[in-house]
Amino acid sequence: MNWDATEVGLDDETRFETLNGLWTGKKPPFVTAGVIRNTNFTESGRIDYSDVAWLQVEQKQLAKRLLKPGDTIVERSGGGPKQPVGRVVYFGRDDGAFSFSNFTSAIRIRDAHEFDAKFVFYRLLELYQSGRTEDIQRRTTGIRNLDFTAYKQRATFPQIPVPEQRKIAGVLAVLQGAAEQQERLLALTAELKKALRHRLFTAGLRNEPKRQTDIGPLPKSWDSTPLGTCCDIVSGSMSYTDFLKAPISEDSDSVTCMAVKVSDMNLPGNEDRFITANAIKSLPLALAARKLIPARTLIFPKRGAAIATNKKRVTTTWTVLDPNLIGVRCKAGLDPQFLYHWSQTFDLRKITDPGPTPQLNKKDLVPVQMPVPREIEEQREIARILDLADQKFNLHRRRHATLNALFRTLLHQLMTAQIRIRDIVIPELDSTQ
Repeated sequence: MNWDATEVGLDDETRFETLNGLWTGKKPPFVTAGVIRNTNFTESGRIDYSDVAWLQVEQKQLAKRLLKPGDTIVERSGGGPKQPVGRVVYFGRDDGAFSFSNFTSAIRIRDAHEFDAKFVFYRLLELYQSGRTEDIQRRTTGIRNLDFTAYKQRATFPQIPVPEQRKIAGVLAVLQGAAEQQERLLALTAELKKALRHRLFTAGLRNEPKRQTDIGPLPKSWDSTPLGTCCDIVSGSMSYTDFLKAPISEDSDSVTCMAVKVSDMNLPGNEDRFITANAIKSLPLALAARKLIPARTLIFPKRGAAIATNKKRVTTTWTVLDPNLIGVRCKAGLDPQFLYHWSQTFDLRKITDPGPTPQLNKKDLVPVQMPVPREIEEQREIARILDLADQKFNLHRRRHATLNALFRTLLHQLMTAQIRIRDIVIPELDSTQ
């Protein structure tokens, strides 16, 4: 489906005004202005005002480049290896003096009766998110520059009725607002988890008097125990290759087994604590028990860039670990869920061998001191509380991912006329008609 309307380009100067970015200048008088830079751009098109640069700029230059509500700012230089140049953000504030840097340009509509500013922004956001700015960028010494002439020719806008434009923009804004709300809740929940972990692993649940230990004050009934004392540091004796070659067992005593590579730590679906893998098969129980790592074993990356991600995962079944992974298995008296939650409180990078390629060895893990309640029931209750916090965090993360995916899909479909907003009944937005 195509638009049943004529399209005009951003290069039509009778309809759109393009403003070049602001240099600080050297001629007084000077005034203070908030200058929006590339670092304030977000992928969703929202401006991050947390670190806007407040600069002394020429009053004369600012007067020509003062942002107005409804302006769209386009990134003309910047980007990176995995981030094409051409991002856009929408400026909607009516307080304070704001401008934009010389690495950007602002787009302003000349007639609000012909185009809705938010519709224009979303149209340009779709142009970027669909990848249609990648072939009109030029790369020099790591910096990407947008061919702005080509950009203005490629960016076109259908001359559909303004009420329809507003309705499209309204639907997208509601959906984007819901995604941003989940993002805020996600950040708040992450902070709550961090604070809760600190409280539980230093004070426990029973308001006990504290005593001084090697790792600081702990409840009186807790111990500071080396990880090598309360856990076994393990690796399997079957190789990844041997696992793949092993015949599948159909015996009654066979069990599901898997082989995990260090790259599996970042597989989709492995954002939670439990590791999954693509290499799965059935093996005899006797073989698995002799050669593989059991379920509920905590695993860490041993070397390389994976350590920088500081990820820890838990096995769900009998597992082969490749040489870049190491396992930590609880001994009697230590709850595996408690061990996992405690592992989130320390950074693997702080205990790895120094050097150009960080490496984590058994000798690095064995002496690490762990706070352990002597009663396993208290361990389990702490783990249960932190499980609930994890569930809340993961709920917001899934909702955020779903809303983002829905927004991107709807943005593309609405901006390419695959669906038309006039065919959708949305009562809460009918007031824009």
